[in-house]
Amino acid sequence: MKVWPVHSYPLGAVYDGAGTNFSLFSEIADGVELCLFDDEDNETRIQLSEVTGYCWHAYLPEIEPGQRYGFRVHGPWDPENGHRCNPAKLLLDPYAKAINGQVQWDEAVFPYRFDEGADAMNDKDSAPFTPRSVVHQPHFDWEGDRSLQLPWHETIIYETHVKGLTKRHPDVPEEMRGTYAGVAQPVSVDYLQTLGVTAVEFMPVHQFIHDKHLLDKGLRNYWGYNSIGYFAPHNEYAAGNRPGSVLVEFKQMVKALHLAGIEVILDVVYNHTAEGNHLGPMLCFKGIDNAYYYRLTEDKRYYMDYTGTGNSLNMRHPHTLQLLMDSLRYWVLEMHVDGFRFDLASTLARELHDVDRLSSFFDLIQQDPVISQVKLIAEPWDIGEGGYQVGNFPPVWTEWNGKYRDCVRDFWRGEDQTLGELAYRITGSSDLYENTSRLPHASINFITAHDGFTLNDLVSYNEKHNEANGEDNQDGEDHNRSWNCGEEGPTDDPGVLALRARQKRNFLATLLLSQGVPMMLGGDEIGRTQQGNNNAYCQDNEISWYDWEHIEEDLLDFTQRLIRFRRNHAVFGQRRWFHGRAIHGSEVTDIAWFTMDGAQMAEEHWGEDYARSIGVFLNGETIPNPNPKGDPVTDYSFYLIFNAHHEPLDFRLPGSAWGERWAKELDTAVGWIEDETVEAEGVVTAEARSVVVLRRDS
Repeated sequence: MKVWPVHSYPLGAVYDGAGTNFSLFSEIADGVELCLFDDEDNETRIQLSEVTGYCWHAYLPEIEPGQRYGFRVHGPWDPENGHRCNPAKLLLDPYAKAINGQVQWDEAVFPYRFDEGADAMNDKDSAPFTPRSVVHQPHFDWEGDRSLQLPWHETIIYETHVKGLTKRHPDVPEEMRGTYAGVAQPVSVDYLQTLGVTAVEFMPVHQFIHDKHLLDKGLRNYWGYNSIGYFAPHNEYAAGNRPGSVLVEFKQMVKALHLAGIEVILDVVYNHTAEGNHLGPMLCFKGIDNAYYYRLTEDKRYYMDYTGTGNSLNMRHPHTLQLLMDSLRYWVLEMHVDGFRFDLASTLARELHDVDRLSSFFDLIQQDPVISQVKLIAEPWDIGEGGYQVGNFPPVWTEWNGKYRDCVRDFWRGEDQTLGELAYRITGSSDLYENTSRLPHASINFITAHDGFTLNDLVSYNEKHNEANGEDNQDGEDHNRSWNCGEEGPTDDPGVLALRARQKRNFLATLLLSQGVPMMLGGDEIGRTQQGNNNAYCQDNEISWYDWEHIEEDLLDFTQRLIRFRRNHAVFGQRRWFHGRAIHGSEVTDIAWFTMDGAQMAEEHWGEDYARSIGVFLNGETIPNPNPKGDPVTDYSFYLIFNAHHEPLDFRLPGSAWGERWAKELDTAVGWIEDETVEAEGVVTAEARSVVVLRRDS
């Protein structure tokens, strides 16, 4: 086989139409073998003799897309100094664009001998038990597809799972259910488009590993927060079996969603890998350059763990940073995704042990002309000391707002809290983001997400019920801020069911009428339940998959109308902060807060932690930012009533200066309303635990 010493860059395997260039970075290696596998899985090893800047490389003419390969790295086995090279282990290419096969949990995939401890080198060949990297076909006809670049203030996010969304869908062809191709099916795309969301946020689709301890219990890593390939779409979500075909399916899915006006955001896990701690397997980075890719403790046999998964990637090293930046750029430029949600993003900010808002990773993002222009969402916490960093990320970032979730949950279950807290949350959380020069869209508002109860379960369970996870119900969050409305779990009680239905409408209305970017948990709109499981990470079954044959039609219709309502009224998605200032010298402001008797809130009202109700006026004539063509944006003005009290309350509307007549649009106690008006200073009865929305009619 001919081997030419051509290029050290780019890293990975790159097919140019005549052959493939291979390049692998390792500073610690003293030899690297490229391993090629034929259709019968016979292995051919090729010594990479060219080394440029610690990149081991070779060009092989006539090697084409579909070729399966891996690497073996020769170098020191010296765990005490953090080095774990072991040429008996076949390693994935960190830059592989496609991966074939799954890990088989034989002792051979571990670098040490079980009976002698983690420092004893294991020389058993791992190749029969590990996945293969695949040379990818870079060419794809995008037919003019490009990034949609929808503005943040118009964005509505739908967090979902590639497999769970379609696995049980009766109108998706059976062979495509649970795959990228299934999401691309017209019935799937049409559903999302009719629902009205503007972006889907997919749970991890980077190639990941199913943990041995889960497989031993008959479970699987359903969520996928266990990445091993940062360029490769997870191969189990492909309908076809041909090596590399997963890339085409993923691109076709993105293209189909873009044609429907829906952006694609990926949940990415750059904080740790599937190789775990010193007792974990050797699949890729650990065998290539362990001390380079991972954060090690002072005793270099062990790993820093800010994630609870055994390791943390080393964000202080330039080649690790390059890997992440190259990965992000690849998904934007080659896979056409529109943004990223960064799992446990505080881990990425850790320079030494503290969280540093201006760490190298965020500096690189800030100046990158590609990545800085897509949607960037931080999960602003990790499990390490000082890891809760809501409100502290740089200006180009948005954040999952956990304080919004907690406040709104507490409000609707009747917990004591100040109205000031609620006011901040539903107006974009200026207390968290304004002082960093960010705008309301910095707050990604959510009530529910993959981690925790679904919306149905939030109003149906006081306690978690995670017995199916096999951990004696010890896993998952204990403090859920949930309320079962009077009975735990499934019930036939019509009063309890009616209250639960209203509470679901209250949560959805609050979410979609708040300033900031709303994020829905997929399936909440159809009443999806996980049977009280608030940590279904390992439930790759009916607990997690959407049940399309038993949906709550009324809830779905309510949600569709609510999303349309938000999208039709710019006053609910403002690009600037409210300031409560008088407009044109009048007493009417851009926003005003009212008590039940129609009087504006006084300072002493804001600190009342027993208060359960509030009225808010939103002025549609004072929206400060023009549309993209520079024209003024105006809207109706609205008056919102939030009543979390357990009894009905009468609210007197403000005087005529705020509006002569008001038309009821929505009452979560009864639904959408037509042809019902109330005069200025008239009384509106807000039923127990309800939201009322009125539009200024004159």
